[in-house]
Amino acid sequence: MSLILGNIRGVILDLDGTLLDSMPLWHEIDLQFLTENGITPPENISEIVGKMSITEWAEYFIREFSMPHTPQRVIRRIEEMAETAYRETIPLKPHVTEFLDALDAQGIFYGIATATYRNSAWAALKRLGLADRMQFVLTGEDVEGGKSTPEMYLRSAKMLGTTPQETLVVEDALHCVQTAVSAGFLTAGVYDAASLPEEWQEMQKICTVWGESLSEILKKLQ
Repeated sequence: MSLILGNIRGVILDLDGTLLDSMPLWHEIDLQFLTENGITPPENISEIVGKMSITEWAEYFIREFSMPHTPQRVIRRIEEMAETAYRETIPLKPHVTEFLDALDAQGIFYGIATATYRNSAWAALKRLGLADRMQFVLTGEDVEGGKSTPEMYLRSAKMLGTTPQETLVVEDALHCVQTAVSAGFLTAGVYDAASLPEEWQEMQKICTVWGESLSEILKKLQ
């Protein structure tokens, strides 16, 4: 299905795996956090917690591994582990600037909806020169349930002044795309190397457009 970029009035952008090449970091943090608490990490731990909000993630670790911590302590420790990388090293994925420039040329407003921590998200956006380009940044600390419910996308559209039917959600994760589709949003699936092959195949079936990169998605929108 082809879309004319001018028919889209707003774009909601994911951060991790879509704008930032940060998914390998989160896999390492999962393993490091469990290891420093004396726990042998299950092989599929990143797949399990990757679909959770920040609070759900912390509660899962405590419940599943009988940790003597509060959710707040788990959240704070994981944030500490992530923030340095967001502040100093995590790079943009290819063609991000090209994609945003095309939206600007069409007068299309956009913002970020991310499950990550507020401080980490802003640190990376400021370092990479993207903070001032965004209309808003909603994080997992702002919306209960994160992206497991449509609320984050609906609130984002409200901030853009658009309806779901004229708003494009750009994501790299299947469960996020499924949430956005269920709420009536247009969706663009962008490939990330951390994606499971079967999930990427399913994204290609349900997304309005999809591509191996933001550049490929842009071509399909024009």
